[in-house]
Amino acid sequence: MPSQKSIQAGLSLIQNDKSKILSLTIGSHETIEPGVYIPRADAQSPPKLSFPGLSTDKTYFVVSLDIDAPFPSFGVLGPILHWIQPGVKVTESGELDLSGPFVANYIGPAPPPGSSPHRYTFYLYEEPAGFDIAKYAPANGQKLGNWSRIRYDLDAWAKEINLGPVLAFNYFTSN
Repeated sequence: MPSQKSIQAGLSLIQNDKSKILSLTIGSHETIEPGVYIPRADAQSPPKLSFPGLSTDKTYFVVSLDIDAPFPSFGVLGPILHWIQPGVKVTESGELDLSGPFVANYIGPAPPPGSSPHRYTFYLYEEPAGFDIAKYAPANGQKLGNWSRIRYDLDAWAKEINLGPVLAFNYFTSN
């Protein structure tokens, strides 16, 4: 089972400091509070993200995981990687520009039939100095396959690329 330190760090971050909640807008759902339920059909496109106080001189990193796969009470396949977006810049309006090349393309919620809602988590980090997207991104912008997403060990990858502490976090539930 992959380590869960990054997951716990994100959940603890917003529990202890509400100012660290990453702003998510998904479809018509704006200002998503942590844990709110979003219907699966409404969350198939990447969210819009923002977080106040970020430097326009820095580059950021977004990671999203389903931490309850395949079932919240039986997480043998989890966490499932849903998105890794490096090279994120802050726009003049304060939103995060998520248009650059990805390491793992965004995939929306897809819990199995009969599952209770899963938690879809979103982490914002400062991009590590010298991060080489070409080393990690699929060739020619191809989408990342499902096998590479199962039992994703964010802690191991964070250590490999020297990822710092999570700056902001949020999550929604869906099934």
